[in-house]
Amino acid sequence: MAAGIRVDPALVERAVLELAMEGAHGETGVWRTVYSPEWVAATDRYTAWCEEAGLRVHRDAVGNVWGRLDGTDGGKAIVSGSHLDSQRPGGRYDGALGAIAALVAIRTLKERFGPPRRPLEAVALCEEEGSRFPSANFWGSRAITGAIAPDDPETTHGYDGESIAEAMRAVGLEPERIPEAERDDLDAFVELHIEQGPILEQSRLPVGIVNAITGIRHYVVELRGTANHAGAFPMDLRRDPMAGAAEIISGVVATAHRMGRPAVTTVGRVVVEPNGPAIVPEAVTFTVDARHPDPAARDALYAKHEALMREVAARRDLEISWHHTFDQVPLTCDPELVRLLEEAAANQGVPSLTMASGAVHDTQRMAARCRVAMLFVRSKDGRSHTPAEFSSLDDCVAGIEVLAAALHALAY
Repeated sequence: MAAGIRVDPALVERAVLELAMEGAHGETGVWRTVYSPEWVAATDRYTAWCEEAGLRVHRDAVGNVWGRLDGTDGGKAIVSGSHLDSQRPGGRYDGALGAIAALVAIRTLKERFGPPRRPLEAVALCEEEGSRFPSANFWGSRAITGAIAPDDPETTHGYDGESIAEAMRAVGLEPERIPEAERDDLDAFVELHIEQGPILEQSRLPVGIVNAITGIRHYVVELRGTANHAGAFPMDLRRDPMAGAAEIISGVVATAHRMGRPAVTTVGRVVVEPNGPAIVPEAVTFTVDARHPDPAARDALYAKHEALMREVAARRDLEISWHHTFDQVPLTCDPELVRLLEEAAANQGVPSLTMASGAVHDTQRMAARCRVAMLFVRSKDGRSHTPAEFSSLDDCVAGIEVLAAALHALAY
């Protein structure tokens, strides 16, 4: 494995700052939803950078931008990249850094070592966040893996009511051609991403090697009771869904806490009907976000949550129902790629930690077609999905140098 691969920090810094201009929001934020004018401008900029680096560029049927460096021996491609869309607003690094890293790493390898034996590709994926179309998550990687159903473009709607098909047509893409984006010629996908958590910072390490990506289930839970007067109705006769919700919310959070890292559970939204100060509520609806990267532990976490919800509802004489709005199974990264990334970090002299990802990523979708692994770059204060997110230039460069070394081992 090649050692001493060095990436130009000025090139990385310039790319991060220039890409952040497309959809700039306030001093450090980015508001760049898929198929918006800001997103189009970002893809145009990325395309120009690929061409400048001497890569062969094409945009697929959903708008993913691919920059390819052909290999002398042909074969399936080695790919790296991430997404260009952001939260509303997000920061400069989530997704964008991974797309930049892939391009910078391949450009660096081309300039130092010439053409690879195996094809190398950088990809800027069109959509991961679901920030404009809440059910469209991973639209770009789903297209690559053939996981977009024929009716999805017309039935996937945004917060403003438009369909994703309408949004695609507005930027010159044809939803009917989505199947053309599917790829069956990929060997490996390595995604660099900011950590979005505090583990690397607490460990005082710049880079993480991801060996597993969490499973995640989103519940929407509804508890129904009987609305009554807050003063005149005795406590022992109430069917109070707020009291039941409070017990369940406290319980599911405590369950994840008792299980320990990396189990996590969050209740982030509560809707109360009728939501009056002197009324026992009629109904309470709330979300539960539960995650674990180990399949068996994930199942145990979900089972404990559901048993608690049923028990509380029965004891308090409440009607309960729930449905899942998102259910992603955990992913174990390819062990050979994980070992390769660990070796690349060691050879580059970059201290690293092998760890699980508590967030979901396009990598989970790409695993349907090829071997996958991830690299994390330290996030200041663990912040992400906010204009306050920040990763130092030194950490970004360290991560990209590890990525470049791994791509060299795979492709050269």
